[in-house]
Amino acid sequence: MRWVVLGILVLAILWVIWTYNLLVSLRHRIQNAWKQIDVQLKRRHDLIPNLVEAVKGYMRYEQETLEKVMEARSKAVSSRSVKESAQAEDLLTQSLGRIFALMENYPDLKANENVLRLQEELTTTENQIAFARQYYNDLVMRFNMRQEVFPSSLIAKFFNFQPSEFFAVPEAEKATPRVDLSLRA
Repeated sequence: MRWVVLGILVLAILWVIWTYNLLVSLRHRIQNAWKQIDVQLKRRHDLIPNLVEAVKGYMRYEQETLEKVMEARSKAVSSRSVKESAQAEDLLTQSLGRIFALMENYPDLKANENVLRLQEELTTTENQIAFARQYYNDLVMRFNMRQEVFPSSLIAKFFNFQPSEFFAVPEAEKATPRVDLSLRA
């Protein structure tokens, strides 16, 4: 009987250690995933001044738009929390979208190799950011879920683990675009 109780106690201790180590591991993986997003965002932030400089000469009448892009970039660079970063990056994405839309009005600009290369690099970086965000949010979901499910929630509470914040998609990006296919005369 004594060996059975000792065996159960040893298994319980091993389970506590395993659960604690799993939570710590997930927390570190989340931190690493955030740093990977940070690397891609830095790359994006470094490309934007080059793009603005490349299009500045062509887009003489769009200086306000270019200034807004640089302001949005500045806010994105200075953001600190996950929520702040998500909001600032959304604003920056919208500003870049305006530049790309305006570029359609400038045939010489669309043919400029430097601009095309910068646009391609930004597109590639955007894709990498999207993948990094997805990986980060997957880890956050696993970590937060592990803290909520019984019995590992007991260990999470005992060792004061806190839920991590998702890199949320802003409401503006969630909206379904409206398509009007009606024929009007």
